[in-house]
Amino acid sequence: MGDKYNAFQEMLQLLDRAAALLGLKQDDYITLKYPDRELKVSIPMKMDDGSVQVFEGYRVQHSGARGPYKGGIRYHENVDLDEIKALAAWMSLKSAVVNIPYGGAKGGVKVDATKLSKGELERLTRRYATLLYPIVGPHIDIPAPDINTNAEVMGWFMDTFSTLRGQLTPGVVTGKPVPIGGSLGRSDATGRGLTLITKEVLKKLGLSAESTRVAIQGAGNVGGTTAKFLHEEGFKIIALSDVSGGIFLEEGLDIPEIIDFLRAQRGRLLKDYQTPKLVRISNEELLRQNVEILIPAALENQITSKTAPHIQAKIVVEAANGPTTIRGDLILEENGIIAVPDILANSGGVIVSYFEWLQNLQSFSWEEEKVITRLENLLTKAFNEVWETAAEKGTSLRMGAYMLALDRIVTSAKMRGMSC
Repeated sequence: MGDKYNAFQEMLQLLDRAAALLGLKQDDYITLKYPDRELKVSIPMKMDDGSVQVFEGYRVQHSGARGPYKGGIRYHENVDLDEIKALAAWMSLKSAVVNIPYGGAKGGVKVDATKLSKGELERLTRRYATLLYPIVGPHIDIPAPDINTNAEVMGWFMDTFSTLRGQLTPGVVTGKPVPIGGSLGRSDATGRGLTLITKEVLKKLGLSAESTRVAIQGAGNVGGTTAKFLHEEGFKIIALSDVSGGIFLEEGLDIPEIIDFLRAQRGRLLKDYQTPKLVRISNEELLRQNVEILIPAALENQITSKTAPHIQAKIVVEAANGPTTIRGDLILEENGIIAVPDILANSGGVIVSYFEWLQNLQSFSWEEEKVITRLENLLTKAFNEVWETAAEKGTSLRMGAYMLALDRIVTSAKMRGMSC
């Protein structure tokens, strides 16, 4: 869609801009342009029909300057190494922005997970976990769910690692089911964080939830949960979409009804949802809606030089990773649209993953209220630091976030007597 897109090259350009604004020399941050480790694996698997297929898998560990590597695992047919490298780098930056002691990593398998049976999905996960076993662990690299992976998948991964290690090791992954070491509040964490960030932006601009219309691209765990929380806070969600297309209702969508409809049956999509006066729109048309807030919560490369000129929203809150290209971002800036960057906006998930990891290391469980309170405290502090950095330097929030993160990573590396 739009610009010729290479996620890793886009990240490098933003890194260079942030470094220049900080007055850093190339030597100060050059190692951040090269991941610490890139692993490619072949995953042979017997399918339900008896045939054998081989899937490509990856794990990229970007920077361990501030702590163990941390990042999700996605199963998607478009996964490639450059995408995984970019996502790993964004995780390094994301952890630094919210000031938790992690580096960044990402994993992925090139597969259409929607076409796998549950048994095939489990066999794929267990084989992939076995191949990653030498380079992951609770003090080395801690995976988590991402696109087309969930708590159940993390449970299989954890069980495989524990079996190979010979002892139960819940801290090897986060985003697990609660009965086997998962944290209360983890499944909703990204959506809860996005809602908090949205409210903080409105507070800075003196706007109210009741007068704010929202369009959300993506109705999965992140988009759907964000829609649910925003609706509860009084926001009017007038447009929502998924892979099957979008829906629009001027007076506001019945979000609880839609979420119940989608979650009632695996594989249900918005194209099957019906209600009076509903208007069908495409994903690209959703981006053009006349709203105060646009939340891209699908895949990367959505707001480009082609789509950005048509965006009417006053604020873009990035729920997906890398939804805005550099050229698209410049157009948003020129048009006076505030963009809250992904490395800040969607960091609720990694924050509560950090809390889950701490609970696993301590063999102790926190009450959900404690998890939510600590999430809100960390995220509000990070938001204000990014806002103040951007204001002080006269830059966008994206550059404010990149500068804050880069400074923390470089400082940590120098204090360790190493290049970052």
